[in-house]
Amino acid sequence: MPRYLREIKAATLAMLIVAGLCAQSKTAAAADAEMLVVAGGCFWCVESDFEGVPGVIAAESGFTGGQVENPTYKEVSRGGTGHFEAVRITFDPARVTRDTLLALFLRSVDPTDPGGQFCDRGDSYRTAIFVSGAAEAKMAEAALRAAASDLGQDIVTPILPLGRFYPADASHQDYYKSGELVITRFGPKTKSKAYKLYREACGRDARVRDLWGKKAPFVGHS
Repeated sequence: MPRYLREIKAATLAMLIVAGLCAQSKTAAAADAEMLVVAGGCFWCVESDFEGVPGVIAAESGFTGGQVENPTYKEVSRGGTGHFEAVRITFDPARVTRDTLLALFLRSVDPTDPGGQFCDRGDSYRTAIFVSGAAEAKMAEAALRAAASDLGQDIVTPILPLGRFYPADASHQDYYKSGELVITRFGPKTKSKAYKLYREACGRDARVRDLWGKKAPFVGHS
């Protein structure tokens, strides 16, 4: 076999080995992945905040906490389903802990507001932490105590048992970075631009900054 063919074969083999190792690493991470479900008002915003956290594998917008099966966005927004707008965060616990994610979450919302979040009012926009089992509940309780101590105010964010999580339809996933056009009061905009305009107009970052100051982890990132 000519030398150049041997070199090509060796290089190809090396690439296949690297690809195989990467695939194994991803499979192992996926197998060990854990999930955290939180409600923090507009799920586009929570998804945007957490998808950039190192160790977070995915963040998915959806609904949980209610009685209606397979609820739609309009049904939940209208009220009466009992559901919260929520985000299911899948993460690698070897890279980021549940405690860290809970701390980040509580400092990215207004946990003192019982009626919604920022400009979004109503039960579906309230904050909440959803847990499965006593161990997760204990971690959530510790996170709430630490946040209340940092803030110096009472926190109303409840800890609730995690029931079924219903993913929102595809039009609501990755809204903050989508190039798809939508009609807004400002005219046709990409979803990413519409999201930024909404987030600013809703006052989310301004309120979180006022509340948490330098401890606010995501202000200004989106």
